[in-house]
Amino acid sequence: MKRPRLRLRAPADRGRPLFRPLRERNPVAVGAVGLLVLALAGLVAYNADALPVIGGGTSYSANFTEAAGLRPGNEVRVAGVKVGKVTGVSLDGAQVEVTFKVRHTWIGDASTAAIGIKTLLGEKYLAVDPLGSREQNPGTRIPRSRTTSPYDVTQAFDGLGQTLGSLDTKQLAASFQTISDTFKDTPSSVRSAATGLSSLSQTISSRDAQLAQLLTGSKQLTQTLSDQNSRFQTLISDGDLLLGEIQKRRDAIHTLLTGTQDLGIQLNGLVADNTRQLAPTLNALDRVTGVLVANQSSLDQALALAGPYYRLVGNTLGNGRWFDSYLCGLVPKSYLPAGTPPENGCMPPKATGSAS
Repeated sequence: MKRPRLRLRAPADRGRPLFRPLRERNPVAVGAVGLLVLALAGLVAYNADALPVIGGGTSYSANFTEAAGLRPGNEVRVAGVKVGKVTGVSLDGAQVEVTFKVRHTWIGDASTAAIGIKTLLGEKYLAVDPLGSREQNPGTRIPRSRTTSPYDVTQAFDGLGQTLGSLDTKQLAASFQTISDTFKDTPSSVRSAATGLSSLSQTISSRDAQLAQLLTGSKQLTQTLSDQNSRFQTLISDGDLLLGEIQKRRDAIHTLLTGTQDLGIQLNGLVADNTRQLAPTLNALDRVTGVLVANQSSLDQALALAGPYYRLVGNTLGNGRWFDSYLCGLVPKSYLPAGTPPENGCMPPKATGSAS
């Protein structure tokens, strides 16, 4: 009995590529997928610090009595080295909660945190002193007993300006004058105090405009310095680079001066070792120089006469590998035909060409 043979038919789409090219796909779908990929890439780049592999770091929090100008993004330093940044500053009742993140840094359970002033213009940073025998629990805040806030002079001046600006100095002067009139029949000590308060109020009232102008100018100066903060930082950084370069050049100059000093010592030793041989040579050279000076006029005359001689020699030998010569009287004139030059004695003929 023969078994039936199974015939497999090839599918109709055999031979087609697994992925179709983009030109054969819907352009709207391709554009939508591309925008979605770009959006996801931007989101990942924006939150790179929070990623487990790229970002990393441990977040901690601390309680402060005041923020003192600390802002998110300010640096976190340990022993002067940047180890992280401030991630948040928020009000929590009567205190301020500051959250920060550090990387590859050990924070102990007795660590202290302080808000420091980074620049003269008032930029702040968070300084952490990692103390303790055990690691700080990230879920437990550092209490206010282990935190310190600086005193900001700029904010104090701003508050003073606002306070003085809201005072009615004329009304204050009238009030102090009324108090002085009321206590005029009291003992001298009380009356003197009231009179002094009245004089103080009058002085403040008379200087009100000047004080307001002074505080306004100080506020403008502070604002200008704050606006130029980045330039001051750049200036300080460039100054640091300049000092470093000067330090490097200082070492090079020191090496050069040291080498020059060593060279001078060696030259002194060389002269001292060869004084016996150099002295006769220098004396002979001095005598030769004296002879040349004494015969300077004769040397000048010899050079003046040598010039024309060597010029004639050059003209004679300047035609090639031979020289021009003239022989006269070698054959008696009686043996020569009549009319043979020279007719006027044994004299060279005159040149007919131009003289050179």
